[in-house]
Amino acid sequence: MPDLLLPSNPIVRPDKDRFLNEENPFEAMMARFDRAAELLDLEPGIYKVLRNPEKQIIVSIPVMMDNGEVEVFTGIRVLYNTSRGPAKGGIRFDLNVSLDEVKALAAWMTWKCAVVNIPFGGSKGGVICDPLKMSIGELERVTRRYTAAIIATLGPDSDVPAPDVNTNERVMAWLMDTYSMHVGHTVNAVTTGKPVAMGGSLGRREATGRGCMMVTKEALAHLGMPVKGTTVAVQGFGNVGSIAAQLLQAEGCKVIAISDRTGGIVNRKGIDVDHAVAWIKEHKTLEGYTPGEAVSNEDILLLDVDVLLPAAMENVITTKNAARIRAKIICEGANGPTTAGAESILDDKGIFMIPDILANAGGVTVSYFEWVQNRGGYYWTEQLVNDRLNEIMVKSFAEVLKLSKEHKVNMRTAAYMLAISRVATVHRLRGIYA
Repeated sequence: MPDLLLPSNPIVRPDKDRFLNEENPFEAMMARFDRAAELLDLEPGIYKVLRNPEKQIIVSIPVMMDNGEVEVFTGIRVLYNTSRGPAKGGIRFDLNVSLDEVKALAAWMTWKCAVVNIPFGGSKGGVICDPLKMSIGELERVTRRYTAAIIATLGPDSDVPAPDVNTNERVMAWLMDTYSMHVGHTVNAVTTGKPVAMGGSLGRREATGRGCMMVTKEALAHLGMPVKGTTVAVQGFGNVGSIAAQLLQAEGCKVIAISDRTGGIVNRKGIDVDHAVAWIKEHKTLEGYTPGEAVSNEDILLLDVDVLLPAAMENVITTKNAARIRAKIICEGANGPTTAGAESILDDKGIFMIPDILANAGGVTVSYFEWVQNRGGYYWTEQLVNDRLNEIMVKSFAEVLKLSKEHKVNMRTAAYMLAISRVATVHRLRGIYA
């Protein structure tokens, strides 16, 4: 089953959730938390609680490699906050995994789950390794030993992992099996992002890109812009970007530019997104795709379009290029594509930002649906999944927009205010156990 194998491309970029090491990633994440907490006038006690992760786990993972030698890898799992429900967050296999990065991402998951009001807290995990140099057998052994090492935290009621950088359905299948063998019975709700045959949800693969499409439509409606004919540029034509582009085109938008790591193309008459997706499927990248003029990943951000959808990497919109961005709407399909310094410039230009914490929350929302289906033993049609996703994304957008107007802040600050207020409310109700 080749679709369940790890990507063969040696340059692996996640669809979301990655930070550069330009500064402490946890503090970079929490700078926005601090701004929202100040506006909420968050009491000092709650502030201290929410600024600290509940649990940080570092484990050694000894693994017998194919050559007969033992390698010891380091595994990390952080449960940031579980006040609203089980922790939820992916597992990544990558050489750049660090405790600060994992803490930041676990915090981000906490706020993301809260902003769409699903009953999860936030977590994240990873193993410091290079999976592209491992065999399938070695990857399986790493996964199973890591699962066993953190098994005390795992469970449908405590911590529910999902795929992330360099992990996929197959890795989640190994994790589920390992956990189930330890507890003595099958527990498919211990993870999401599983193969459909094992209880994975229909619509999960498309959920993040679909969510981007949904909130983009809401932003266009808010600004009084028609969907039909709206021009779109997509930086990052992976799972999230390509699906968002396909769905926006199906709604009547004109996708005029797309790019991946090899560069991209721009065509003012519009790009046949389905054709581009077929090209990628056959050739793995956009390199050689010619129905348009060549455009770099840097220049695609500066095109005169209605909607810019950065769906590739973090920190691509910075103080160096923010003043030259001409889009009316930015929908953050990736995580952290806009630096804090750039954001103030974009605000001054009047660009409407749909922040990552809201824009790409479709994925975790359908992961929640998967967990619900697993717990209930009743599985939904793809149409029902999509309808319920739309209901949540539209409602969440409206709630963030309302808060933005009331407090005269941008959408990102409003999203953080909404998320933090929901988590803080539960902490006040539960009190401090002593």
